Amino acid sequence: MNFRSGNLKDLEQLKELGIRSWTQYKEQLTLENWESLLKTLIDSNNYSELLKKSECLICENSEKKIIGMAFLVSNGNPDEIYDQSWCHLRFVTVDPKYRGMKIGEKLTKDCIEIALRNKEKIMALHTSEIMESARHIYKKIGFKILKEIEPRLGVRYYLYTYEIGK
Repeated sequence: MNFRSGNLKDLEQLKELGIRSWTQYKEQLTLENWESLLKTLIDSNNYSELLKKSECLICENSEKKIIGMAFLVSNGNPDEIYDQSWCHLRFVTVDPKYRGMKIGEKLTKDCIEIALRNKEKIMALHTSEIMESARHIYKKIGFKILKEIEPRLGVRYYLYTYEIGK
């Protein structure tokens, strides 16, 4: 496996990975909510916007196929969930065929290392009740639930934070 920075040339593979990975949640969502998520996953603009405003880390297999991704958005990019002073982690995704190989954990830890170098203070992320394996990784690393946020796609979501350098 190879870990590297992602860029716009990776856009189609990032999109394919998103669809491949997030399809595992299809049965846990209503048809309407799944279609809403799928619309987000197939929209190239979502990935290109993330690539423009973040540092993208990817994991490739030996055939150069992207099997993992994570996006680190620096502080100064607030939205309805994230505070102005926080950096935040988005779209940590691993191909289901490669689960259990600690790819998501390594991507998350590598993002923390970048945040530390960038002198970030707080990293945040949000995840849902149906993403048990992701929640386990975040807890193991040291992220703490700050609060429950508005449900998305018909499921409960939580805002996590992590103090960089502690």
